[in-house]
Amino acid sequence: MSDEFTRRDAIAILTVTGLGGIAGTSAAARRGNDDYDHEGEPTLNRLATTVRGAEITGMYLTQPGRFFFNIQHPSDENDKPYNKGTVGALIGTNLNTLPQDFASVQVPDNKEEAETVHTAVGQYQALANGGDQTDNGKKLGIPYSADGEPMTDGNNPDYNGFIPADQPNEGYLFTNWETRPGMVSRLHIRMQGRQEGGPNQWNVLGSENVNFRDVEGTWNNCFGTVTPWKTPLTSEEYEPNAAQWYTAGNSARERMSEYLGRTANPYRYGYIIEIEDPTGTPTPVKQFAMGRFSHENAVVMPDQRTVYLSDDGTGTIFFKFVADTPGDLSAGTLYAAKATQDAGSNVATTGFDLQWIKLAHGTHDQVESWIAEYDDQEPGSNADYITDAEVKRWARGKAKDDCVAFLESRKAAAVKGATNEFRKMEGVNIKRNAKPGDYLYMAMSNTNKTMLSNKDASSENDDPQDEIQLEGNEWGAVYRMQLGAEYNVSRMEPVVTGGPNANICGGCPYDAQPNSASTVCQDCEHNPTQEDENGIVGKGMTSMKQAFSSQESYDPENTISEPDNIVVMDDGRVIIGEDTGNEGHDPPNMIWVYNPN
Repeated sequence: MSDEFTRRDAIAILTVTGLGGIAGTSAAARRGNDDYDHEGEPTLNRLATTVRGAEITGMYLTQPGRFFFNIQHPSDENDKPYNKGTVGALIGTNLNTLPQDFASVQVPDNKEEAETVHTAVGQYQALANGGDQTDNGKKLGIPYSADGEPMTDGNNPDYNGFIPADQPNEGYLFTNWETRPGMVSRLHIRMQGRQEGGPNQWNVLGSENVNFRDVEGTWNNCFGTVTPWKTPLTSEEYEPNAAQWYTAGNSARERMSEYLGRTANPYRYGYIIEIEDPTGTPTPVKQFAMGRFSHENAVVMPDQRTVYLSDDGTGTIFFKFVADTPGDLSAGTLYAAKATQDAGSNVATTGFDLQWIKLAHGTHDQVESWIAEYDDQEPGSNADYITDAEVKRWARGKAKDDCVAFLESRKAAAVKGATNEFRKMEGVNIKRNAKPGDYLYMAMSNTNKTMLSNKDASSENDDPQDEIQLEGNEWGAVYRMQLGAEYNVSRMEPVVTGGPNANICGGCPYDAQPNSASTVCQDCEHNPTQEDENGIVGKGMTSMKQAFSSQESYDPENTISEPDNIVVMDDGRVIIGEDTGNEGHDPPNMIWVYNPN
């Protein structure tokens, strides 16, 4: 192929000529060709594309195969309903029966096409927008100040979690709203029969916002999961900096204090929140014993005791919590991971051995009593907070209690020797009813900054330990960890990488693979085969790396970019949602299905 001839050009030609079954209706052209069987080889297929300005959030797959996802912060120039944060679902298909190598949906070619959601199967149904009127007249997904004024715009829906009702085809959809103050909403929905020959659709029977007043509000609610005992877990991301909280003009403190009607305590935010009685009167409970840090996600293992927790941001830590009693997250032991990197620095091939460091054992009531010691403080230089000196004193065993481990968990873990160099740690998840031998997956949205070696990182991203030394970038990776005895994990290895470090590509009508019967795939310069002795057929992934570092005309949309939400299907395939502004993905952000085969 010449430098000027790209895969997008090939798609256009194939669409016109009718090759591969993609001619005909615009929907057929958008979805690519018939399915191909690539048995034994990993595949990457594009399931959906979102609208201009939006990221993919809220991916949740129910046991019967119904799939939800949201449109977060879309451009207000899009057509309705995609000009506002949208909660929605994929209808007209059962994702449990999705073919192993389905035909990828194609990327919109123009502004008009980028103003709607495109899917490889079924179609997208918008269920609600942020700011819609709820049953009590309040605005959906929007917290209100102590004076009764709306405080956010409802443009940032994140996690969805579905709790079945007693009636079939009915349940409650919980949605996070990623704002400060935060919010969680609940939609009561029921699947209706076919309408005028179309697919079955969800009908919204009722809507409400969860009341967080009794837990002093919530904060930046990000991703989440549903526990094995059917309660939603919502994550408070980017915990407030207590040392800066009481300084003059701190906007975060002012916002939370406006919500409460009094000065807020920073140590009351940055936790996993369990919503009890989800089908009755939903009641939030902050699970303080699981630690305070930038919670992206927490996933409970089938033993109902072991929980893995991701810490979003720069220079972060991988945590584990083991509950004392199955099904009860109010008491247990918090651990943090020390990572030992393999030899080498290639993101696509370099993994880590993991060792778990015990931090402390705690209970909900015990930790809350420590939090309460910082209540009712006014801004100023006399305000009290946990200092770095106190953290170090605790690490030496000189503190009177384990307050530090639960209120400043990241700092506590770092001084105990845990690795605090991960970057943009996002969704962590397993398949339903996973067993030892199955895999836990984690998205790392970026592998740059603190995941670089100190010699390659900027000074503010240096770390004295320098335990992670990748040649990383802003494209990210998805890692897997095999579950061992008692659901422990001791090894993290990359399985899908993006950008110039990509180890798999997908998304064209043929989803080029080494064993494809299509001559288009065999000849494609980005087919992941080894190049032949003449360097003509299947140049392999080496050409992809060259494309990113040269002026070659190439569409980077055929690799993942900044993976965020992760859902693992019952058959072991992994659904990957993007949050990215990288070239070729903005617009649109995409949903991928990775099949490890």
